[in-house]
Amino acid sequence: STVASTAAFDKNPQSKERGITLDLGFSSFSVELPAHLKESKFTKLQYTLVDCPGHASLIKTIIGGAQIIDLMVLVIDVIKGVQTQTAECLVIGEIVCNRMLVVLNKVDLLAPEKRQSAVEKMKKRMHKTLENTKFAGCPIATVAANPGASPDDITHCKPEGIEELIKVLGQNTYIPNRSSDGTFLFSVDHCFSIRGQGTVMTGTVLSGKVSVNDTVEISNLQATKKVKSIQMFRKPTSSVKQGDRAGLCVTQFDPKLLERGLVCSPGTLPTLYAAIVRITKIAYYVGEVLTKSKFHVTIGHATVMARITIFAQDSSKNLQLTQRKFDFSVDYIFRNELSKCVITNNQVKNKSLKTVEKSLAPQWALLEFEKPVVCKPDSLAIGSRFDSDVNANKCRLAFKAEILEAITSKDYVSSVLPKLKVYKNKSREGTVERVHDEESVICRGLLKKETNVAMFTGLRVELSTGERGIIEGSFGLSGKVKIRVRDGLKPETISLLGGKGKKSKKKLAESSEIVSQPVKVNMQFLRYIYDPAKRMAQT
Repeated sequence: STVASTAAFDKNPQSKERGITLDLGFSSFSVELPAHLKESKFTKLQYTLVDCPGHASLIKTIIGGAQIIDLMVLVIDVIKGVQTQTAECLVIGEIVCNRMLVVLNKVDLLAPEKRQSAVEKMKKRMHKTLENTKFAGCPIATVAANPGASPDDITHCKPEGIEELIKVLGQNTYIPNRSSDGTFLFSVDHCFSIRGQGTVMTGTVLSGKVSVNDTVEISNLQATKKVKSIQMFRKPTSSVKQGDRAGLCVTQFDPKLLERGLVCSPGTLPTLYAAIVRITKIAYYVGEVLTKSKFHVTIGHATVMARITIFAQDSSKNLQLTQRKFDFSVDYIFRNELSKCVITNNQVKNKSLKTVEKSLAPQWALLEFEKPVVCKPDSLAIGSRFDSDVNANKCRLAFKAEILEAITSKDYVSSVLPKLKVYKNKSREGTVERVHDEESVICRGLLKKETNVAMFTGLRVELSTGERGIIEGSFGLSGKVKIRVRDGLKPETISLLGGKGKKSKKKLAESSEIVSQPVKVNMQFLRYIYDPAKRMAQT
């Protein structure tokens, strides 16, 4: 890099001492336009580098930084190869980015006579690792960023292979779509004060544009401030738009109140207490994603705990999916566990990952946040288990989710959830105690003594002998119910039950006839889990 932003280098003492990155760093350099972009309207090409820390314990910082990039550069130690944090970075890249370049670093540590073969071997291994991802066949470059230095040596030698890396980067560069339309949204990653100037918030413009003297809102604090000045890599500018890396200077604001967060046009970002999402399990996560379990959910730079409830499309119904919109008018079936998406090699080769995912059976979830989250209504969320052992050599990223319905009501349990038609399949079984008359029987064991029978009155049941009936009401006070069989009982059923009347079984026993098996009563019904009245329904 030739230009470092004010947020480029860690202030953490450990970072300075060891020469490593513990926080997000930003820098830039400019080059001539690559040959395939010569016909564009631009004369120079500026690369802004987002340096994400590589250690597995800093994965939350990596997720926040990765969501603002156009092309991912995955740096791998050529000696160690793919490690746990490398795999997690690759998973994040698949979720948030469409293009990637792999860089094999520290090639100077390989013996000169074995260097070429070792590099080729590692390249083959990387291509094999990536063949089932969206990055299959991506370019691989080799460098020695600090040749000759030991792990504890922070002195810097002239790097090797950087010119070739920039060439490969240029060959894979594209002009991303940028627009100044829409509301202004700015992702802040550092905040600090400058004596005599004010407070500077550095970050990336996610949408829209902002100019000097515009009023912006610091969403987490619901505070509005006027933009005093703007800089892009130490150069003043009057405005910035989507994709620009900038520093916004405001006055009378304490930087200690904001480490990371969102700045926006006033009144444009909602506060979410819950969200309905379309959810997909990450293939490399070996654990279970269960309903009622809690996960760390990262949205932008914010990470909060959330409890999930999973539901899916009823396979018996043809649900028409609307892009990025949730349909409250249809029924969904409750799921205890998030199903894993199985993607074959042929699917990856013949389709893009997004196309493959769209062809899989959709699953949804309700995320209930322990703390409110300020974010865009259509944000991307990543669910993780950060409380698991960082040294366990297992992927901690469990699922990705697209927010389809932002729930902004604090009392959403009573105001929103009753509209969410998620049901559980239920069944109960009882036994016919005796025949009441030719069209009705008395059943025991179908309902408990304390059950409100009125809630089940009118529901359909089926006898093990084939007759179908409905629950007419309670019979006595012990939980028995009377079942009406509209088409009448079969003669063989009446015979099997010993005829009509209270003493029929006694008479049957006295005549030494044997009842081969009891007549069972089965009831199938649905219960909507968010229905305040807890009513039952049947299809």
